[in-house]
Amino acid sequence: MKAIIFNGSLERRAESTSGVISGYFAEQLKKSGIQTDIFTLADSGIPLFDVTLTKTPLAVERMTQMFLDADLHFWLAPLYHGSIPGVMKNCLDWLEVTANRDEPYLTDKTVGVVCWADGLQAMQGVNAMDAIAKSLRAWPLPFSVPILKSSLFHHENKTEISDFYSEKFDRLIRIATTKKIVKTDNGSIIT
Repeated sequence: MKAIIFNGSLERRAESTSGVISGYFAEQLKKSGIQTDIFTLADSGIPLFDVTLTKTPLAVERMTQMFLDADLHFWLAPLYHGSIPGVMKNCLDWLEVTANRDEPYLTDKTVGVVCWADGLQAMQGVNAMDAIAKSLRAWPLPFSVPILKSSLFHHENKTEISDFYSEKFDRLIRIATTKKIVKTDNGSIIT
């Protein structure tokens, strides 16, 4: 089994919110013996989506291959003005380059989503990612983690995930790694 952590934030620092959450997920997945890659959007070089290009940009080819190779996806995003960052959506829009494949987009990939906000609106980002995953033919998990950022870290250590959220992250990982998409003659099902 292979997983990808899609860090949809533009933060580059390892101690940033997205960096700490990405690191937590990577560590937990590796403990479970799951090969894990982190795709950091800020370092990806993904250009603006342009359907008029005759050649797919190299950064997009790399991203597409990473996304298609992974069985599990974990999408992490801050809430910006009521939704996920536009650059994250732009990156996912590039999956259009797979439209003519036998299994286009993210067909039958499992997607777990996490969104954080300063207020209580992180569920808006979760809903946006859920809708995007479904439109890309993926299976978003029925459990997600909307985060109130002021409660994310231990009060004594601002780079350590609080017990409350580490339990939620662990539950999301457990669900993602124990449920599987099985292809049948009549379609795909979750077992």
